[in-house]
Amino acid sequence: MMALQGSEEIEEQLAEPEEVGDEDVSISPAEEITLTVGPGGEEDTDPLLLPWDRFSAWLHCICVVGFDLELGQAVEVIYPHHSKLSEKEKTSICYLSFPDSNSGCLGDTQFCFRFRQASGRKSSLGCFLDQFDRDAPVCLKRDQGHYYGYVYFRQVRDKSLKRGYFQKSLVLISKLPYVTFFHSLLKLVAPEYFEKQEPCLEAACNDIDRWPTPHPGKILVLPIMGTVMKVRIPTCYDKPGTSQLVQSTQNDNLVSIVLPTVHEVDLFTCFHPVFFHIQMLWELVLLGEALVVMAPSPAESSDTVLALVSCISPLRYCSDFRPYFTIHDNEFKEYTTRTQAPPSVILGVTNPFFAKTLQHWPHIIRIGDMKQAGETVKQMKVKKLKNLKTLDSKPGVYSAYKPFLNKDEDIIKQLQKGVQQKRPSAAQNAILRRYFLELTQSFIIPLERYVASLMPLQKNISPWKSPPQLRPFLQEDFMKTLEKAGPQLTSPLKGDWMGLYRQFLRCPNFDGWFRNRRREMMKKLEALHLEAVCEEDLQVRVQQHTEVETVDLVLKLKDKLTQAEREQLPLRPGTLTKLQAHIDSVILSLPDDLQGILHKPSTP
Repeated sequence: MMALQGSEEIEEQLAEPEEVGDEDVSISPAEEITLTVGPGGEEDTDPLLLPWDRFSAWLHCICVVGFDLELGQAVEVIYPHHSKLSEKEKTSICYLSFPDSNSGCLGDTQFCFRFRQASGRKSSLGCFLDQFDRDAPVCLKRDQGHYYGYVYFRQVRDKSLKRGYFQKSLVLISKLPYVTFFHSLLKLVAPEYFEKQEPCLEAACNDIDRWPTPHPGKILVLPIMGTVMKVRIPTCYDKPGTSQLVQSTQNDNLVSIVLPTVHEVDLFTCFHPVFFHIQMLWELVLLGEALVVMAPSPAESSDTVLALVSCISPLRYCSDFRPYFTIHDNEFKEYTTRTQAPPSVILGVTNPFFAKTLQHWPHIIRIGDMKQAGETVKQMKVKKLKNLKTLDSKPGVYSAYKPFLNKDEDIIKQLQKGVQQKRPSAAQNAILRRYFLELTQSFIIPLERYVASLMPLQKNISPWKSPPQLRPFLQEDFMKTLEKAGPQLTSPLKGDWMGLYRQFLRCPNFDGWFRNRRREMMKKLEALHLEAVCEEDLQVRVQQHTEVETVDLVLKLKDKLTQAEREQLPLRPGTLTKLQAHIDSVILSLPDDLQGILHKPSTP
């Protein structure tokens, strides 16, 4: 394969003694994976991968955006050259890859943005990529309708240019929300690119196309331009709030960078200017309220929006969010119109124009310069929206929102004490992350408990009837369960929990969460039904039925087998093998002519 040429040296140095088998689907413990190449030069686990398939598992493409005096921002290079972007997508990338002129970002700046994917395009790698999503936590699954853009922007004085400045951005376009990982990757690739230009980009892309695929739960060793990165992508089986440490091995003398996380931002640094209001911000994000973050730079804007989205983890934030949003954005008119209520969206902005355009929004967070984050933050009341006149208004939260829960003074005192004692930012971040996690879990456990009760009993699952239906979610029935089994069991916080739940049940985050849980439970029902079929003695059943009914049974079982493989049902090990054996034995009981027909593989 072309994509694997010249990779033998790296693989010899990095190869682990353990090979990764196809059947290894329950990935909980951390395992090391590097590229394992078989005798034919192909990776053992994915023999059908074509050139650029591995690259496409990580990135859609890499863009270089420059500034032209006559044209303005323009995409100068797209790599690989065969990558497809619509004109609308290119325009979005152009405008979102440069800071607003008022940001004054001299030197190197990193930030990220998110934009809508053009409709109508389907990936030929859909099924191949789905297998990684299956084991990923909900907040790390591929973004189906949007792309992320990870930017490394350089602006330096250059008297030889008419404009007086060299301005260029290197942008990674991906479906993956691995913000920490891609920013670390850009720190390696972008400075080299600015020095050596396109050959360096080609080398980086060829390196990425030799990487193992982004498999959750595996420890991945990723060579890039003479450096080696080591990461582990979390799985949905990990205990929330824990991170499996990347184990050191004898080959670690080759590893330059070990990333403890691929996606987490520093919550404390982001929320430091407004940390007296973190609990209120958690409620606003949980309820999908319209929020705008006004910040001095795209870096602070994007980090704060990502921190807001992640503060309700392990719940997935299901509305739209834009870490960096500009007046040129395709959705600008849609999101700033005054003819209807502001949509459920979180926007990060830096242009002073937004202070006027979005002053009708109900909740505005004004972030000051984070470089002063070491200073002690004074207690600030939530300000009235009418006081927000310009982007230069003082940092704080501008909102008329009245929180449902009483303020948790303990977390504020703990963080304040940390500031006074100069506690490391990483420790403050860990305290804040744990606080948000425990708060979200206290909120979501009663919902999980009630939804689990909607599942039919296993004794009601008959192999010869369709799987029973899930009982419907009834709001009042759920609210009754809160009296004895509500959040008071795990959270000391007092307040109007009932009101918070009622509001939550009407917002997109509940809808997204419940759809996901319902889908999982339906799969579990199908799996239990299939396992019940496998426990039956089919030969006895065949003897009691006509030939036509037996053929019908074979066709139905084949459909079940196809469905189980396609939907990756959560079956006990060996169930599919057992089902295939049942199908084969039933076919053998039929006349030869029917056997020949039924043994032919069914077309999908």
